[in-house]
Order: sequence, then structure tokens, then C-alpha cells
Amino acid sequence: MGINGVEGDKTLQSICYKRGSLRLLDQRKLPLETTYLDIKDTKDGWEAIKEMVVRGAPAIAIAAALSLAAEVSNLASFNGTSDDAATFLRKKLDYLVSSRPTAVNLSDAAVKLNEVIDKAAAEAKEVKSVFQAYIEATEAMLEDDVMSNKAIGSYGANFLQKHLTDNQKITILTHCNTGRRLSSLVFNGFASMAIGFLCKSNREEAERNCDKALHAQGALERAYCTETRPFNQGSRLTAFELVHENIPATLIADSAAAALMNAGRVKSVIVGADRVTANGDTANKIGTYSLAVSAKHHGIPFYVAAPLTSIDLSLSTGQQIEIEERSPKELLHTRGGLGEQVAASGISVWNPAFDVTPANLISGIITDKGVITKNGADTFDIAEFVRKTSGDL
Repeated sequence: MGINGVEGDKTLQSICYKRGSLRLLDQRKLPLETTYLDIKDTKDGWEAIKEMVVRGAPAIAIAAALSLAAEVSNLASFNGTSDDAATFLRKKLDYLVSSRPTAVNLSDAAVKLNEVIDKAAAEAKEVKSVFQAYIEATEAMLEDDVMSNKAIGSYGANFLQKHLTDNQKITILTHCNTGRRLSSLVFNGFASMAIGFLCKSNREEAERNCDKALHAQGALERAYCTETRPFNQGSRLTAFELVHENIPATLIADSAAAALMNAGRVKSVIVGADRVTANGDTANKIGTYSLAVSAKHHGIPFYVAAPLTSIDLSLSTGQQIEIEERSPKELLHTRGGLGEQVAASGISVWNPAFDVTPANLISGIITDKGVITKNGADTFDIAEFVRKTSGDL
């Protein structure tokens, strides 16, 4: 790992982890600065997630879990029983989940880790065994995330290329920043996906899989990314990634998307997701719904790319998703709230972080277990897909 955060000469790391140490790329400062923050405990992790140092549902889950792993790795001592250690870990996980309530991956990770904690506490003869089990589980989760990203890439690349006509090149429009989790998915082979989302871990980035790349195969004509106001993830992060990867790309204003579609310059829209409900309704960065409506009007396929962990079968529709509201400063000031004031003092602000795209506007959902398509009734049977792909037949 170089001092500028670049491994070798190409791969930018956004999550740098080794046992006992976690560093996160501060995405708020990209593309002008490459700065890493040391995450020593769950308080640091909570603040980094809340303040969007790290973002994207799967990356948030990984960063949260690893922040607790770093904390317990460096505990000088712990006075208590195995059950006390389990309670300590559970409370820390509950605290981390509160940082970003819309992203289901975070709560899903907490549920799975709590199961590990409970089992370890029941079997442990000493406290350190509970902590060790937790640390090993988070590291396994990180490894699984790598494989998940590569699988999404493989399924997505194959699916899109099947829908290309002979000698047709594809143009893609994306919104927000699912980062290389989505940028690589779309532009570099649906391979390792993350800065932003979707953000990537250091191991993800190292395991690039470009043999199926749309760009490498000459199938990609151009990638379009929106600026994604008000936090500008598209102009700051996605554009940065596309330039970094030498992908033919164009940045557009959010309000230019419909005109771009009307001009016939978009063949497909692909976005990420923070949560997908049982019927296929999808929560993603505010503005996604507008793109879906425009895509439907112009007859352009609209796809969601997300790991299976983003699916929440406990919610039947998107109306049940809790939508986080962000600080008014993100609209009142430049640079997503970090710069000078540009709006009139005293104006009220509505700043939801996400909107919900109804399933009827979505053409397919690309997951790490395959692509979920609609049945004859033009609806998704996501529960059946999850049942079959989970091996619970």
C-alpha cells in the first residue's frame, strides 16, 4: 500500500484493513484530495458512515463490522464473562446500525454477526474466544463480499451482452455512485464493485476480473454519469473512477438525463440499491425514481444491481422503507454542505437521501446469484428466487 492510497499503480483502495487496523478513504474530499482516516473503534466507524466518509450499502456494512473488529482487536483487557462479551458486541452492533437506517445490508450483517456471537458465547470457555469468533466472522464477510461482487459482475455482463444486437455498442447511464461496485459492473466487466457503494474493500480492488469487460471487449461506447446532487457523488466519485479507469465517459447534470434519453444516446440505465423489498420496489439515491420514469417513457431498460443481501423480504413494498433525511446544509451550501452558502437564509429544506422506484419501472435486478427477471404477470417473484438460490429447495 503506497502512501497515496494506490496499490501498485492503478487500484485505489477505499477500505484498507488488516487485523487490528482499519483505514477508510475519505470520499468527501475526492477527487481533489486522497485522504485516509484511521478508524479505531465503533464511534469512529459510526461517524464515518453517518458523515458519508464511506458510502454505499454493502460497503457501509463491511466498514461498520470492521470498525468493531478493530476495536475489540485492540482491547487492552475486558472484565466480564463470555455472556458479558456477547452483550458488549451486540450493543456495539445496534449502535452501528443506527448510523444509516435505510441500508438493509448493515442490519442484515448485524443479524448474522449476532448469531455468530450467540453461538460463540454458548460454547466459549474464555472471553477472548467470543471476540475471536467475531473478528473471524467479519473477515469472512469481507472475503464473501469479494466473491459477491465478482458474481454480480459475471451475471450482469453476460445478461447485458445477450441483449446487444450484432455489432451494437452499448451506452449506459448511471446515477449516484455505486462506485467500482457499479462502475466496474457496468464499465469494466461487472467485476469487482466498490469506491462508494457501493465503495470497495482493498481485496475487492485487487481482484479485478476484466475478461468479460464491456469496455475491454469493445462493447461499451460511452458511460454517462449524473452529477447526483446535492452531495455530488456522481461528479466527485463516479467521474473520478471513470477517468481513473480510462473509460469513455461523460458527466451530465441531473436535469439533463431526460434530454439525453430523448436524443437516443442512452441504451440502458443501471443503478445500485440500498434496499429492495419483496415485490421489487427499490430504494436508491434521490433522483433514481425520476430516471426510472424517464427511462420507461423512452422505452429504455432500467436495471438495479445489488447483492442478495440488499433484498429485504420482511417488507412487502417500498412504502414500508424508512427514508433517511439528510442535513439541510447539503442544499443550502456548495459541495454538499461543506462549502459556502448559496441559498437564501430562512428557506425551508426537504432533503431526503433516497427515493423509491416502483417495481413496475424496473426491467431486472442483477444479483450475485443471478438476474431476477419478471414473470408472465410482469411482476418479480423475489421470494422464490431467494429460496431457490439459497439452496433451500
